[in-house]
Amino acid sequence: MIRVLVAEDQSAVRAGLVLILRSAPDIEVVGEAADGERAVALARELRPDLVLMDVQMPRLDGVSATRQVVAEGLADVLVLTTFDLDEYVFGALRAGAAGFLLKNTEAKDLIAAVRTVGRGEGLIAPAVTRRLIAEFAAGSDREPSVDLSVLDSLTRREREVLSCLGQGMPNAEIAVRLDMAEATVKTHVSRLLGKLDLRSRVQAAVLAQELGI
Repeated sequence: MIRVLVAEDQSAVRAGLVLILRSAPDIEVVGEAADGERAVALARELRPDLVLMDVQMPRLDGVSATRQVVAEGLADVLVLTTFDLDEYVFGALRAGAAGFLLKNTEAKDLIAAVRTVGRGEGLIAPAVTRRLIAEFAAGSDREPSVDLSVLDSLTRREREVLSCLGQGMPNAEIAVRLDMAEATVKTHVSRLLGKLDLRSRVQAAVLAQELGI
């Protein structure tokens, strides 16, 4: 079972999300929050696998709440937004969100996204995500988030996986490209995130774009 906390300030929208998620036999909604502070508090209390987080909420916005949840290692965060490329999304990615979804996403796609993150894969809607990663990296005026020398610690395979992440590939696609098992891909992703001190594969993808890997 994938245990999900739903954080959305509009009660009607929240109820709809909960209804959709509960229709899936392998997803359990363990809590609901109407603001960011409550979302963080419930994440600490319930330790869900995933928080479905609206970016615009009272008391504490979704980006700040995402930063706290990720920093404390409480859960993966899947961000909900109205627009596909706005500063809220960029802020959420900087904060370590596993991915994002538009609020008008179809029910089946919402369930699929939760399952994807539940498997440890953070890149949602590859076509949109690849564009997002590229624009985020191109529009960033900051230095790369790690010292380039850290890349020396990566094995050849880990560099290849990092390059695939930069292209927005999910694990299954990486496995085919590099001719390895999906479980092996997942292991490589976990190891390179640890070595690069990154919080999510989305951050790794942005880094790969920044460095031209």
